[in-house]
Amino acid sequence: MLGNRRFTIIVPASSANLGPGFDSVGMALSCYLTLEVEECSEWRFIAASPNLEGIPEGKDNLIYEVAQQVAADRNVTLPPVKVTMTSNIPLARGLGSSASAIVAGIEIANVLGDLQLTKKDKVRIGSVMEGHPDNVGPAVYGGILIGYHHEDETYTVHIKDVEVDTVMVIPPYELKTTYARNVLPEQLAYKRAVEASAVSNTLVAALFTNNWSLVGEVMEKDLFHEPYRSSLVKELAVVRNAAKESGAFGTALSGAGPSILCFVKSNEAEKLVHSLKALVPHCEVRHVKADTEGVRIKHHSVMG
Repeated sequence: MLGNRRFTIIVPASSANLGPGFDSVGMALSCYLTLEVEECSEWRFIAASPNLEGIPEGKDNLIYEVAQQVAADRNVTLPPVKVTMTSNIPLARGLGSSASAIVAGIEIANVLGDLQLTKKDKVRIGSVMEGHPDNVGPAVYGGILIGYHHEDETYTVHIKDVEVDTVMVIPPYELKTTYARNVLPEQLAYKRAVEASAVSNTLVAALFTNNWSLVGEVMEKDLFHEPYRSSLVKELAVVRNAAKESGAFGTALSGAGPSILCFVKSNEAEKLVHSLKALVPHCEVRHVKADTEGVRIKHHSVMG
């Protein structure tokens, strides 16, 4: 039981796919879902940010459903709590908002049920729910996570320190992942699949060697998803050309889109922000750094 304690859960956003790293490479970003959790007579979820309006307030909330599933799988009963939620992660924009909620639910169950879950445990649970690790993994570990989700195991490799900044272009419209997946082919020709895999392998090698020029170049050569989804995000081609002209290393759809990630040197990020704001004034443009901590908990004692 919580008793007279309360705690805060902070979960970063994530940008998945990174071009050819489809369903397997993601990076944590400095946008956050924050949950203030305290004892209550019943489960309540309070949205304290405008972009969370309409989120279910009771047991139909995704965070509750995840927490209860995790607890039930371990034969643990969770005490009811009030959860006050704030977020600056746009919903359905390719920034891992649903994965952040899943990680938050896992963490609530972990704390309330004293489950002692490891980071590996949390990524496995979240990957089973999501079907891939490239959003939940970075949200748990921070930094960049490269992973492969198999029905028997979830394999991950973590890069903690990310020596590059990002500029995010966030269009005003939503793009549901299910819709974005429907435009993908059911299969690739063998020769094309081999080429796509080679591009992805080169991306991973470039990430581990901090070769950001090569990262930017190969992440624009994706063959797995961007060729099929680019027509859904009309801003992609415009932003890509302008970003490269401004010195960015490269661009990619963030997750399933419609947000667009641009890798850039730290000292050139603000210049790119101003340039892109003028180019796509209908979009939100943010200078976002990599989050290197992943999900974290702050415990607070309530006096009285």
